[in-house]
Amino acid sequence: MTALQGQQLAGPLSAAVANLCVALQPQVSPATAAGFAEVLRRLQAPLQVAVAGRIKSGKSTLVNALIGRRVAPTDVGECTRLVTRFQYGNVDRVEVVFTDGRRLVLPFDADGMIPASLGVDVAQVSHVEAYLTNAVLRDFTVIDTPGLGSLDAASVARTEELLDPVSRNAVAGAEAVLYVVTQGVRADDHQAIAAFTAATASREAGPVNAFAVLNKVDAVAPETVEGADGDVWRAAVILARKQAQLLKPRVADVLPVISLLAESAETGSFSAPDAESLRQLAQLDAETREMMLMSGDLFTSWECDVPSGTRARLLEKLDLHGIGEALKAVDAEPAITAGALRRKLLDSSGFAEVRGRLDAVFRARADGIKAAAALASVTSLSSADPGERRRVHDAIEVLLAKPEAHQLRLLEALTLVVSGAVAMPEDLAEEVLRVGSTPDIPGRLGLAGRPVQELTAYALERAGWWRSFASFGATPAQGRVAHVVHRAYFLMWQQLRAGGQR
Repeated sequence: MTALQGQQLAGPLSAAVANLCVALQPQVSPATAAGFAEVLRRLQAPLQVAVAGRIKSGKSTLVNALIGRRVAPTDVGECTRLVTRFQYGNVDRVEVVFTDGRRLVLPFDADGMIPASLGVDVAQVSHVEAYLTNAVLRDFTVIDTPGLGSLDAASVARTEELLDPVSRNAVAGAEAVLYVVTQGVRADDHQAIAAFTAATASREAGPVNAFAVLNKVDAVAPETVEGADGDVWRAAVILARKQAQLLKPRVADVLPVISLLAESAETGSFSAPDAESLRQLAQLDAETREMMLMSGDLFTSWECDVPSGTRARLLEKLDLHGIGEALKAVDAEPAITAGALRRKLLDSSGFAEVRGRLDAVFRARADGIKAAAALASVTSLSSADPGERRRVHDAIEVLLAKPEAHQLRLLEALTLVVSGAVAMPEDLAEEVLRVGSTPDIPGRLGLAGRPVQELTAYALERAGWWRSFASFGATPAQGRVAHVVHRAYFLMWQQLRAGGQR
């Protein structure tokens, strides 16, 4: 029977690290033991995902879509300058957490959102905690962070303090990051991603715990993108691929999305009266519609039977691109229901793929991500006492020597290569990245869609190659990574021979 039997943990790796903490607590200083208690608390909590990006990048709109409820303020104000944690609770409520530890409980406003004004001195606020009954928060705690770029230093400092898991107060840190970019990736985007993913106990950003979205792609001018053939979404996909190359290997991928459409479709903001108004607009002649969709001013001021105020609300919910997509759907199916039109808008937003990738990158790997972050915290928390450090180090080595803990070794090796701590030739670095960050065996082998016999033979061949490289061609640091990759291929070979591909 383990010390944590019955506790809610992400999986066997998290359980192994949790039991390591429990076993070590009597052997370390009180300060270190308190840090281990915080690690245990984090291991029992849902995966914590920070949503980060520049100011006005659409982060909070995307957060609302992820939660499935319009609750995060999207206009610049008090709350957008604070870190806000959205987590599961039995009763909807807002708690303002002050820097001295005090808490103030507030209700949501009449629209179900966090109040625009908290009625307190924001300079004394550490962060805001919003508890919601939304089921998605059982698996993820979503951390909405202040936009980077033009914020005051105090706002940035509050973000860094909350996201630092080895801070003096052992504040729970983000274990994964979803980074939001718009059309241009700049050099400091790399620094920002590194800063937020450093929350995983100073581990570097990587494809295991980070991916990005290219937001507001409806603003892309398709004629400026080679190969887009005038199509907005094709242009967005091309740009997202380019951004992925720029941000590599900090993130697993960059996916195009229109967060405003996703928010309206996922939160119930788009209503039956909205659908009826669009059906009325669809009856206008093609030339009039084309003119109206040239700008927001023309759309709201043009004389037609749909009231200007109604059109202004449609513009707020869908923007011109979304309205255009909705009108196309009505043209194709004049009797389309409001629910079916909402689903069309959701499809047009690209959000389904973002949600799917969230599941593939984060949910499916929650056990490994949480265990790796916790293990790094355990290492960082050990005191300056040499004896204590040795006890912690030896206990971790015993854990990592177990076959079932190999995934942690692989994540560690991937982090070392991605961060540049262990230099590898580019082709080998790519292979380490693929083996360590792709969830399914065919993908890890780079042979998606191939027959099992070919996968099995290739896994054995690469296992032998990496073993030889570790013994004869590698530096000592490369050799340690190579042994881990060799073991990964060998385990895949064993699994394929036993008849499994996952």
